[in-house]
Amino acid sequence: MPSQLSHAVAAVTGRRAKFLVMLAWLVLTAVAVPLAGRLSGAEHNETKSWLPASAESTRVIDREAAFVSPNQLQAVVIYERKSGLSATDRSKIEADTAKLATLPHVVGGVHAVFSRDRQAAEIVVPVDLGAEAWRLSQGEVSTIYSVVRGQPGLSTWVTGPAGYAAASSDAFKGIDGTLLWSALAVVTVILLLTYRSPLLWLVPVAGAGVALVIAEAAVYLISQVGATVNAQSVGILTVLVFGAGTDYALLLVARYREELRRAGDRHAAMAVALRRAAPAIIASASTVSLSMLCLLFAETKSTQDLGPVAAIGVLVALLVMTTLLPAALVSCPRWVFWPRVPVPGSADPAPYGVWARIGRRIARRPRRIWVTAAIVLAGLAFGLLDLNANGLSYARAYTTKPAAITGGEVLARHFPAGAGSPVIVVADAKYAGLVATRCSDVPGISGVTPPVVRGSTAFVEATMASPPDSAAGFATVQRVRAAVHAVPGAHALVGGDSAVSLDVESAARHDRTLIVPIALLAVLLILALLLRALLAPVLLVATVVLSFAGSLGLSALVFRHVFGFAGAEAALPLYTFVFLVSLGIDYNIFLMTRVREESLRSGTRNGSLAALSATGGVITSAGAVLAGTFGVLGTLPLTTFAEIGFAVALGVLIDALVVRSVLVTAINLDLGDRIWWPSKRLSGRRQRHPDLGLGVAEGLPVLHESRR
Repeated sequence: MPSQLSHAVAAVTGRRAKFLVMLAWLVLTAVAVPLAGRLSGAEHNETKSWLPASAESTRVIDREAAFVSPNQLQAVVIYERKSGLSATDRSKIEADTAKLATLPHVVGGVHAVFSRDRQAAEIVVPVDLGAEAWRLSQGEVSTIYSVVRGQPGLSTWVTGPAGYAAASSDAFKGIDGTLLWSALAVVTVILLLTYRSPLLWLVPVAGAGVALVIAEAAVYLISQVGATVNAQSVGILTVLVFGAGTDYALLLVARYREELRRAGDRHAAMAVALRRAAPAIIASASTVSLSMLCLLFAETKSTQDLGPVAAIGVLVALLVMTTLLPAALVSCPRWVFWPRVPVPGSADPAPYGVWARIGRRIARRPRRIWVTAAIVLAGLAFGLLDLNANGLSYARAYTTKPAAITGGEVLARHFPAGAGSPVIVVADAKYAGLVATRCSDVPGISGVTPPVVRGSTAFVEATMASPPDSAAGFATVQRVRAAVHAVPGAHALVGGDSAVSLDVESAARHDRTLIVPIALLAVLLILALLLRALLAPVLLVATVVLSFAGSLGLSALVFRHVFGFAGAEAALPLYTFVFLVSLGIDYNIFLMTRVREESLRSGTRNGSLAALSATGGVITSAGAVLAGTFGVLGTLPLTTFAEIGFAVALGVLIDALVVRSVLVTAINLDLGDRIWWPSKRLSGRRQRHPDLGLGVAEGLPVLHESRR
């Protein structure tokens, strides 16, 4: 393995090979650009693409296709005049009804219904927009608005499934550009602050851009062979590639800078830097990718499909940052680091920097520090009691209120709140009448349509009295399911918007229970192989879990008491866990591989201080980059993205600044060589590694390994 790594390093950093590497990536990027541009057109954002394949509501979608097009949406037009509809208003509404019936995509009957209080009217407009219904819904709703608006004092809204789809489409509009430019701005600012160089930041940012283009092209290609891609996974891909890719770049550049202070030749310095940094970067990317692939065990379709998309993004970032980046860096003269140009013999500031001083303070009372940090994080975890991860209603799904949400509230004031979002029941045709009767007898159901029979299947629609996304609406669906499932031989299934929400929540709970232990086991195995120990990986995984619990607990308090969010999507804990565990392990790997290397020279305690002084700044910068890139998810007007972005950003900062740099270092200092159990003492083998060169421990106080 070491010889293979050396050959790979030579192939990347050679005086002639570097130009071939850059040329190869340039050609690959040129090929990838047009493919990446097609990714948004390959997204599947229809309801079925987000649902568990085995869910009852999914099976209803399949069976109801014989009665209603799977691309059909109900646009519910609601009119309101609080003083009461006038004769002129009624004439306009009747005229609008006739016009709406003639629109190109309208299918089925269109008629107006007036409320009993005479203040409102509704028109249900069924539209079929084909396979691109979600993307085209915004334009269709705009067309409907052009018909129904215009009467002074008469308020109009378009709500229902088509209105909500248009609001969702509008929220995701331009997601690629918004997240890309926001992430680019964040990364640029942080790299400028980190490097304090007007030029150096351009190299890793260009590498991240190349990685994103190629990752998007790769994701587009897998979408053409059966994989499902949606707007959520594409948005997360952008921030993950920029965040993880820049983290890997920070680690490599920091190591390259160290070696430039020792070597007169840039190519030799990069060869050493890449050989030493590559194992940590590869292990980190492997951990993140494997954690993401654990999502394939999910029942929820949208969660399941995120796994390979995220894994591809991380692996592409790994390839770019371990081949193109070193080739580009070594092609640049040393003055690219200006104004702090590293030259042979120049002083290494790490032993006298902030993290070296923090390390010396930790070394005085390591046990007290790690116990205190653990207690504080455990205390923050109690905030999880304030986390209501039972799904978000339509009204709470946005950080601002779209017109469709307002229209839904107006509709609920004057009509049965479930109008336009019916409960769908399909059953054996022989039991059509009995199933319809059982539905109508369910409390919370205000009306049931006569059964429609085609072949051996009956189709029934039931209107709920409660809003379809409310707790009362969900309870009604559960009662309907209980009622129709009790009909022997009917094989009845219940679907519709409310049933979809229920099935997604149920699948999310299943996914958390299954995937969390699988991801932890995968991370534990990788750490054990990398560190060749058992105790250290167990303790590191424990710190990651504690960091996750504390971060999400604090986030839950902020969501409720600062942002005013009333709840969270059921998948939020799982997404936050997978991202924080996998990305938090990154910093464990960056730190502990350096601890192990330095421990071979001076023992675990001195090695821990040397590693902290060398990597503390890198980990801090990497944490800031990753937190910033995930934080840009908050630029979208969607509560779920805002919550994921905030929780992951906060967790990454806590992980980088407290857990990795303080808690783990304190544990290392407290346990000393015992941290590597069952391996033998590392300090006894330090003479076997003369090729490691001088470490940064030279300026640090020496701690005696015999002290326990």
